Amino acid sequence: MATPQYELSDPPSDAISAIKFAPASLQLLVASWDKNVYLYDTSESGGKLLRTYQHRAPVLDVCFGDNDEDAYTAGLDWDVRRLNLSSGDQTVLSSHTAGVKSLVHSSQHQILVSASWDSNLNIHHLSSPSNPPTSIALPSKPFSISLTATKLVVAMASRALQIYDLASLASASSSPSQATDSQTQAAIPISAEPWQRRESSLKFMTRAVACMPNDAGYASSSIEGRVAVEWFDPSPESQARKYAFKCHRQANEEGVDVVYPVNALAFHPVHGTFASGGGDGFVALWDGVAKRRIRQYQRYASSVSAVAFSGDGKFLAVAISPGFEDGREGVGEGVVKVFVRTLGENEAKGKGMK
Repeated sequence: MATPQYELSDPPSDAISAIKFAPASLQLLVASWDKNVYLYDTSESGGKLLRTYQHRAPVLDVCFGDNDEDAYTAGLDWDVRRLNLSSGDQTVLSSHTAGVKSLVHSSQHQILVSASWDSNLNIHHLSSPSNPPTSIALPSKPFSISLTATKLVVAMASRALQIYDLASLASASSSPSQATDSQTQAAIPISAEPWQRRESSLKFMTRAVACMPNDAGYASSSIEGRVAVEWFDPSPESQARKYAFKCHRQANEEGVDVVYPVNALAFHPVHGTFASGGGDGFVALWDGVAKRRIRQYQRYASSVSAVAFSGDGKFLAVAISPGFEDGREGVGEGVVKVFVRTLGENEAKGKGMK
């Protein structure tokens, strides 16, 4: 029986940093170190490359906006851009002072959040595009961000995490005395206290963070083959539920575990289970509530650099790239490919789910 997955034709020519499905279709955006963003139609086997959007530097993250025509990109040119996928027009929304690692978009609150290695978050108020973005200083360099309907989780260096209330971020704006010419794209600093400050349950550097679709908590991963699952509720009873587990480790000939970074996490939008992708070339599905692995897929030819579920949860996209086996993005030689897997009806369901 043939495997229910296929490889996208015309893949990027360099390491893949991010992949994202459109909100309401099977269009897939792929960000690459080759300085391009790629748009594919994955509705048919083999996929179809619809368009390529050139940037000035490697692109580190990409996300869709409210619809399939609107997207946002960011990377090593320090800029946060709005990308019209139909016309190809690019508009710079703000500029950081270092590379921009992550982007997330909230339709409910009409904001776009960018996290940069300059240790700042830029909050772009999309309902008021003429207003300059606001900026929040972070205590450490951000490595990954993710959001729910109400919260933003920021995973940083020094094992620090901060959780923000999205409504508060959306309402934060500059005062009239601070207003500047929006054409300068300069973000205006504001003071915004996080809803919670936490220390990671993992002992080594955080690699990725992903929020649960039910707004209850998040999972984070480290460079040392571990994933932690935590809940937002600060009560002692809820915090007692948090846990961490080992994964993405392979025994060598001497029987000693070789540990790989867990590069990517993504929650299933319907079942609330999650996928992890590691430097060992494997993708696994997990039931975070039952604390069990549901399944592990075949080993890919390179490290898994990104994973994403489609909006309806029926498809899983997997990007593989060299250099991610030890956390060094964009370094090394090897296979760069994107696979799209059709999920069976019960394939991503947790244990005991109806």
